[in-house]
Amino acid sequence: MTPDALKAAFAPFRAAATNFSESSVRGALTALVAEDALLHHCHPFGDLTGPDALYDTAFAPLLAAMPDLERRDQILLAGTTPEGQHWIGAMGHYLGTFTAPFLDIPPTGHLAHMRYHEFFRLEDGRITEMQAIWDIPELMMQAGAWPMAPQLGRFTMAPAPLSGDGLFASRDGQKALDHVIAMLTDLCRHPAEGGPEVMNLDRYWDPRVNWYGPAGIGTCRGMAGFRHWHQIPFLRGMPDRKLDAMGDLMSHWVATGEYVCETGWPNMRLTLSGDGWLGLPPVDKEILLRSLDFWRVENGLIRENWVLVDLLDMYRQIGVDVFDRLREFNKARNLGPIGIRERGLV
Repeated sequence: MTPDALKAAFAPFRAAATNFSESSVRGALTALVAEDALLHHCHPFGDLTGPDALYDTAFAPLLAAMPDLERRDQILLAGTTPEGQHWIGAMGHYLGTFTAPFLDIPPTGHLAHMRYHEFFRLEDGRITEMQAIWDIPELMMQAGAWPMAPQLGRFTMAPAPLSGDGLFASRDGQKALDHVIAMLTDLCRHPAEGGPEVMNLDRYWDPRVNWYGPAGIGTCRGMAGFRHWHQIPFLRGMPDRKLDAMGDLMSHWVATGEYVCETGWPNMRLTLSGDGWLGLPPVDKEILLRSLDFWRVENGLIRENWVLVDLLDMYRQIGVDVFDRLREFNKARNLGPIGIRERGLV
């Protein structure tokens, strides 16, 4: 399938989810998602099978929490991987008025946003596999209910690409893909092969890069921000990181024009050691990370990088139940629905 054909197959779901209703979205999923599709969703949803399980487990609770829910894609890439698989990668936000609890997160009564990175593999026009992360900690932070350590980066709603072409990227993306692969290869040379200089950061990254990390890590500006607020703490805590194509790890890559995206479930193997990470102690336990990423290259350098990591699953692997901590943290708050008057306003 061509990129245009892939996007055309996906279009009915996008249209239905823009003005979200149960009937329209459930119908679009039934038409698009194979009954035996393997749907990998972030913690706590887990692995699901088929369209009904996806709607009932993930979308129905979100719609109940935000009755005016809408989906806004900001990046949409489609193409064929080097292995010959057809994938769509989407980045955007679910938005709505947060009027009822979602996964025990207290409602705010205000507009809320939750970033998603969702990847779909299509065969004969139907989705047969999904890998998706919703930034659930982002909702916790908006509700003043994040129960873990404060993040080092800034909390912000990740914007659409500065270039404004995230939905319409075209042309061959091999040059951008080669650039990103070379960057990741050099990143992994440190610390085993030398100091930070072996990563050749200036060769790959624009001085004004924005690194849009998940809630819990945060957004960083420029190489100094990226190094201080994400990379240095990350490497101190897990210096033995290994990326995809090693053993049971596998990533899928799609590149279009100046954009590159990667999905893997999981695609990083690390040992939480050293100084620990995100306020967690060094438990000397191997963990597997799921990271779904988008890059935009500008004038031969990476100008923007959107990253979502399934942090809640990482906590789960080392025995920390974030949702249990959330309930303890918020047991004195009113978790009932919030009614907002629409009539009689002066």
